[in-house]
Amino acid sequence: MVQLTEVEDEHFQHAQVGPDEDEEDFTDTDSEISTDSNYDPTAETFADRLAALKDIIPPTARSWVHSKYEATTSTIKSVVTFAGRSAWALSVSAILVGVPWALAYGEDQQFAAMEAEQRMRELGGEIMTSPGQEGASKDPMLGGAGKDELAGLVGAGGGVQQVKAAL
Repeated sequence: MVQLTEVEDEHFQHAQVGPDEDEEDFTDTDSEISTDSNYDPTAETFADRLAALKDIIPPTARSWVHSKYEATTSTIKSVVTFAGRSAWALSVSAILVGVPWALAYGEDQQFAAMEAEQRMRELGGEIMTSPGQEGASKDPMLGGAGKDELAGLVGAGGGVQQVKAAL
């Protein structure tokens, strides 16, 4: 069996160089640590209190909390970055496609309105310039019925009779 023996370093066998240690130097009755006369709790900040709590939580728990915090902030940062880049891509695409389309659509609507106006002018010109009294007495709003025919439809009592539209 192995026996252990304590071997003292020769450094500890010699006496200390310098002043001798006295037991009275190590009494804590007169020490500054044991007196709380200088302690002012109102001067302590929240950061000081939080730093003092650091020693209560074990290092393994602190590292676990820190790793969870880092993972959460990393995830949030990547989600926000992706959302920002996606919003940028969608808005630029909408502008690049939407603006030319809106301009072309507006131009097409303007062209259709001009064609409708031109057709109305041609129709109005035909009605105004149609030859003879027969064309002048016919009202296009009455389906081609003249003023004389309209007077026949209205009865002597001033009431309107049932009229079927002629197609």
